[in-house]
Amino acid sequence: MTRRRWIADRWNEERTSASLLGEQAAHLARVLRAERGQVFDVVAGGFLHRAEVESVSDEEVKFILHEEQESDAALPVHLLLAVFKFDHMEWAIEKATELGVAGVTPIVARRTEKHLAHAAAKRVERWRRIALEAAKQSRRTDVPEIGDPLSLKDALKMDFAGAKILLAETEQENSLTAVLGDARGDVALAIGPEGGWTPEEMKAFSDAGWKHATLGPRILRAETAAIAGLAVVASLIG
Repeated sequence: MTRRRWIADRWNEERTSASLLGEQAAHLARVLRAERGQVFDVVAGGFLHRAEVESVSDEEVKFILHEEQESDAALPVHLLLAVFKFDHMEWAIEKATELGVAGVTPIVARRTEKHLAHAAAKRVERWRRIALEAAKQSRRTDVPEIGDPLSLKDALKMDFAGAKILLAETEQENSLTAVLGDARGDVALAIGPEGGWTPEEMKAFSDAGWKHATLGPRILRAETAAIAGLAVVASLIG
């Protein structure tokens, strides 16, 4: 039987003990009624362990960490995800986490609706909680980093190693597969808002060394493009 997996909030340097705190502890204590001696899988510092419950309270569940288990690394892909309708964006973050994305940076684009742009900073903690829950559900050994919203100008100053690819509706010739080529390292993938990137934004990407690519002839919603793009990248470099 597959053991339930948890991602620790705190652990010691030697990774011999770890704890769940706050909502995770309360859920394990009150809902699942954990008891001393029960065994779970616990991720601490990116490493997966077989773990035995040492003590239980509503505020903290402590574990003794035993042997390290085999685990898969995150997909080396960072998404620059333009801010769009929050319910659709939450779905995109959840599914991107399940697919193994390493990180997501929300971008306030020119065509991001003003009320969404103004509210984005207040949604970051919710997006991070969604990523945490999706990481546990998909049995990841890490949680993708969800950054604070940035302007495109600031985002293009970030230091991305490897391939930098902009998915663009206006690109007709170069497929994502062709642009990736034989890439086996890190990939940064930019997904535009509803209505797409403006010509000025696309030029800024080009000036910063980003290559343009298409996912095909159909016009995709932003969240669909993000997941389709990740799936293609995963199949090629995973």
